[in-house]
Amino acid sequence: MLSELDIRNFAIIDELHLRFRPGLIVFTGETGAGKSIIVDAIELLLGGRGDPALIRAEEETATVEGEFRIPEAVRDELRAILEREALWDQEDFLILGREIRRQGKNVARVNGRVTSLGLLRDIGQYLVDVHGQSEHLSLLRVREHLYLLDRFAGTEALRADFAAAVETLREVRVELERLRQGERDAARRSDMLTFQLNEITAAKLQPGEEEPLLEERIRLANAEQLAGWADQAIQGLDEGAEERAAATDLLGEAVQSLGALTRVDPSQSNLRDSAQALLDELSDLVHGLRRYRESIEFNPRRLEQVEERLELLRLLKRKYGETLAGILQYAQSAQGELEAISHSDERMAELAAREETLLRDLGQKGEALSRRRKQAAETLARAVEVELSDLRMSGARFQVEDLWEQNPEGVILGDQRLAFDATGIDRVEFLVAPNPGEGLKPLVKIASGGETSRLMLALKSVLARADRTSTLIFDEIDQGIGGRVGSIVGKKLWRLTPDHQVLCVTHLPQLAGYGDQHYRVEKVAQGERTVTRAHLLSPGERVHELAAMLGTLSEKTRESAEEILEMVQADKAAGD
Repeated sequence: MLSELDIRNFAIIDELHLRFRPGLIVFTGETGAGKSIIVDAIELLLGGRGDPALIRAEEETATVEGEFRIPEAVRDELRAILEREALWDQEDFLILGREIRRQGKNVARVNGRVTSLGLLRDIGQYLVDVHGQSEHLSLLRVREHLYLLDRFAGTEALRADFAAAVETLREVRVELERLRQGERDAARRSDMLTFQLNEITAAKLQPGEEEPLLEERIRLANAEQLAGWADQAIQGLDEGAEERAAATDLLGEAVQSLGALTRVDPSQSNLRDSAQALLDELSDLVHGLRRYRESIEFNPRRLEQVEERLELLRLLKRKYGETLAGILQYAQSAQGELEAISHSDERMAELAAREETLLRDLGQKGEALSRRRKQAAETLARAVEVELSDLRMSGARFQVEDLWEQNPEGVILGDQRLAFDATGIDRVEFLVAPNPGEGLKPLVKIASGGETSRLMLALKSVLARADRTSTLIFDEIDQGIGGRVGSIVGKKLWRLTPDHQVLCVTHLPQLAGYGDQHYRVEKVAQGERTVTRAHLLSPGERVHELAAMLGTLSEKTRESAEEILEMVQADKAAGD
């Protein structure tokens, strides 16, 4: 619901702030006063074209801002859009803004933050429908006809079930197409995978074998130097030379001396023990060195074997993975793919059978959904024609066209193959013949103006419960109709208010009398400029306004205005 509207420097409006309540809100005033400019401002707010020519003379920018109470019926959809753009602020209210500048730049805002014009349009279509002089006609969007019919028929659950089955079919078809595409390259791919697996298998890889090989290569490549250094160390520690004793001999002598010392002075036994420990460690060191020296061999053949193995590992890593574990994982994956290729014919046959089963199931689901839609379409058509008759279009005819289209890839229903999408197998469009003797034509091709608005009103009256747009705006809806029909139109608009907020621009007092809020729009002189003002009328002011709309102000027209209001109050009290 539109709760507040702020307009600045737009056309002949310098500054206008309006507050709206639920119910029927009417705008009256002389032709050219600016009633439709208010509607134009709302259209701009919903993402309409922002022409710099709309900026008030001598001003650089024009702005429109509206505060909306978020309708419960579309809260989830709006929240999804706003959260996706990080614009969701609160549960109850949403503020849209639009600014046009004389330089041509347009700014769109949602909850105070700059956003794209496309997003503003996406949000606006959930909030307001403008009828009459409008480009925002949801009923003129053919795609919307099916959704309106489903809400009228109560078939949304059936449509959701059909859509889920379509998604399952899509997944099956994607896999089937992938296998068919792969089948064309299967032989070549199979040969390549077999070669790769043979190459990896022949290598007999062992996890962790590379590090020991690298260490062994170092020892083999430096065997002579390593042996020399080991011999030198052994000689110094254990063998000695002619001119010097070995370290083990010297340390042994020291141990013997400290043993003699402690026999005389037992308090120094810790020194003897430390020396003995050093001698033991030195003996262990010598034994380790001798074992190491014995392991060193100069073996050019073994070095060549290690080099070849390391080179093989390097080549395999370059082809199949950065590590030996990566190579083995690749081999496992290749084996799985090779098995899948060898069994692809079986899988394709299985998927093709699954596809046909799903297409037949969709055919049954689609037929059941279509049957419910066709039944509801007949009821809808009769109800709309009754509404049109009340609106002095008694010869008008309305029909819901529901077509099936053949498609060789479509769902299977008997011996037919029918086109489909996530909504079902029906192609739904509203058709209208506004005048007797005329053929039925698509709703999108009917004449504009009051005739269009009355058709919209008839449809809205019947589809009120199905239509989730909370605010409806009717501009020029009384074009070409008289007072008696104006009263009927007013009553029908008021009947929409339990489910909708309705704004209406009118010249008929009989229609205006049904307003729950009544604004008089007028042009006033302000210095050398003309500006538009909108005044919320009190009960007494309403009588004066309706009397003026009936003709020359007089006691008789005032009495007639009072009679209109009394009749309206009686209708409202009776709930009629």
